[in-house]
Amino acid sequence: MSGRITTHVLDLAGGKPVEGITLELWYLGELPGGSDAGQAPQLVGAYRTNKDGRVEQPLLEGDRLRQGVYELIFAAGDFFRRTNHLAAISESLFDDIPIRFSIREPGEHYHVPLLVAPGGYSTYRGS
Repeated sequence: MSGRITTHVLDLAGGKPVEGITLELWYLGELPGGSDAGQAPQLVGAYRTNKDGRVEQPLLEGDRLRQGVYELIFAAGDFFRRTNHLAAISESLFDDIPIRFSIREPGEHYHVPLLVAPGGYSTYRGS
């Protein structure tokens, strides 16, 4: 199986998957010590989660997945404002949530989920 990057988003406050959150995947460059230190970030793609809080296809896979530093940016503030989440909270503390991570083995599966609530978030390397 070829390597890939996947994600999903779960609403901790509501206890369910987050449908309709937008996110972007960026390639920031080689791993520290690489030769492209001055390279500008490259947008890999923009996505939207489905009713299960997942993107329909891997964000990046196969030969396009290479070693390097990547960043997922989740538009959490837009989601919470759009859904009027928790009437007592007029606005999410976090607008965009960036998660920066390194790909060292492009043949592996990197699952980077987001657990989000209006006042905080968490992530981990899933399977």
